[in-house]
Amino acid sequence: MSPTPTPRRRTGSRSGSRSGTDPRAALTALRDEVGKAVVGQDSVVTGLVIALLCRGHVLLEGVPGVAKTLLVRALAASLSLDTKRVQFTPDLMPGDVTGSLIFDARTARFEFRPGPVFTNLLLADEINRTPPKTQAALLEAMEERQVSVEGTPRPLPDPFLVAATQNPVEYEGTYALPEAQLDRFLLKLTVALPDRDDEIAVLERHHAGFDPRDLAAAGIGPVAGPAELDAGRAGVASVSVTPDVMGYVVDVCRATRSSPSLSLGVSPRGATALLATSKAWAWLSGRDFLTPDDVKALARPTLRHRISVRPEAELDGVTADGVLDGVLAAVAVPR
Repeated sequence: MSPTPTPRRRTGSRSGSRSGTDPRAALTALRDEVGKAVVGQDSVVTGLVIALLCRGHVLLEGVPGVAKTLLVRALAASLSLDTKRVQFTPDLMPGDVTGSLIFDARTARFEFRPGPVFTNLLLADEINRTPPKTQAALLEAMEERQVSVEGTPRPLPDPFLVAATQNPVEYEGTYALPEAQLDRFLLKLTVALPDRDDEIAVLERHHAGFDPRDLAAAGIGPVAGPAELDAGRAGVASVSVTPDVMGYVVDVCRATRSSPSLSLGVSPRGATALLATSKAWAWLSGRDFLTPDDVKALARPTLRHRISVRPEAELDGVTADGVLDGVLAAVAVPR
């Protein structure tokens, strides 16, 4: 019989939590704090906060050099959470991520050595540069929030978020993530190249001595913590949804299943994800009720990785975001 799993525990410091702090204001302030290190990615920071509020995970896609790794590190520092980084490579083994049993000669027993997944915020860097077997090692951790080794489940800390980065699949040496893996990510966020003014601001910071390896020197410190996240999750849970708006979420997702440009539409799991992220966005926006505009705002990042464009449509220049835009324009909006 397997031992009883130990209770979930928090590993993040609470130094960023203060009694009387407005959780919405504290979590919104994360954008400014991360902005001390990363320029022009406010929407990506907001997406990461939404994922934390919804207990989800995020896939960050962008070309090399757009500060995907720096952004996640800055967010962890701003939240006072423990974070670990795994560089995914072609020779990375599943046990390198989850941990494994190691024989201890002193005690003549096998002992579990936890892997880097045992943290609050796991940065899975370039996840699509490792083969599917190692990618799949994260499936249980992301869905069940535990790791099983030799039949023994070991719970992960709370909060727990996987922020995986990937280069576009057209780049050499990448492996496309399977649908089962993609579906475990709550959001897929695109980290775009900065515009000219933002790129000039980046250069000015480096010219002034900014060191991306020393976030403390950049003035980044905790502005929120687990207490604010707990309060925020309670606020999101209290957001009201009318039957008409609930039906709108379902209609948007069902419309993708009949799109001639898609070979795979949004599943019911995707619909529940869209409802959750939309409620989190409504709460962050200062409202306790959900509107169709909230659903529209989160449709792209929540659904773009849950649909598959037909190869012949891709040859005609059709994209997942383009299909979703068409669906949102076609589905009737409740008044």
